[in-house]
Amino acid sequence: MVQQPGIESQLTRAAGEALRALEKMSRPAGDFDPARYFRGDSGLAFYNVKTPLMRALARSIYTQHRELWTVDDAMAFAELLLPDPHLEAKAIGIEVVALYRSSFRPALLSRWKRWLAHNRCANWATTDAVCNRLIGPLLVQHPARAVQLAGWSTHRNLWVRRASVVGLIPLARSGTALDVLYANAARLHADPHDLIHKAVGWGLREAGKTDPRRLERYLRGHGPAIPRTTLRYAIERFPARKREAFLKTIPPRKPPSRP
Repeated sequence: MVQQPGIESQLTRAAGEALRALEKMSRPAGDFDPARYFRGDSGLAFYNVKTPLMRALARSIYTQHRELWTVDDAMAFAELLLPDPHLEAKAIGIEVVALYRSSFRPALLSRWKRWLAHNRCANWATTDAVCNRLIGPLLVQHPARAVQLAGWSTHRNLWVRRASVVGLIPLARSGTALDVLYANAARLHADPHDLIHKAVGWGLREAGKTDPRRLERYLRGHGPAIPRTTLRYAIERFPARKREAFLKTIPPRKPPSRP
């Protein structure tokens, strides 16, 4: 990573200004309390700023600095915000990096993986934002790099494993890298976390949009090994009668036997 002299203070100042802007836009939870969607994510805080406002703030930061910052500077800016406990602060950093997508290069994959592995994205929303706004667009530009996510599916970190499927969804929507997605899905069926079950079902559903017959063959072939949550997500777009048939013919997965 190469940065121009004096950029560190500029990045620190910009990060501080972003946090102050979020504080000014903050509002009480009211009828909509985002915390209800993040049960178990201890330490996560919320400004309750709507997504369009966050993205407008990110774009204003990008517009102000795009003649001075490179994608590496944007990454450094994001890394100042990711440790903040507020969900929106993390989102601003990711959104600013996303605006530099024309400068994405494959080497960034390993840095985003470190964000996940070091729990800088330790909730499903931030993880999915990294996947949908950063990892996915990079892989669309460099589809041959999708195979790198195969090793992520066996990583000890929950968020890296989730990214091994969610990061492939933009490619899956175009029918690309389906072999990698299906292989990762198969490795993750035994995962104990519900957030993985949902992510795998989401990935399979998207893969099925471009090749529904392959999805049906996969579901029948793996049968009871597939968690029920994964199966329900995967068949969500099937006609009602076909959904019912799959739920009847594929029995629920047996719980693991206790020693």
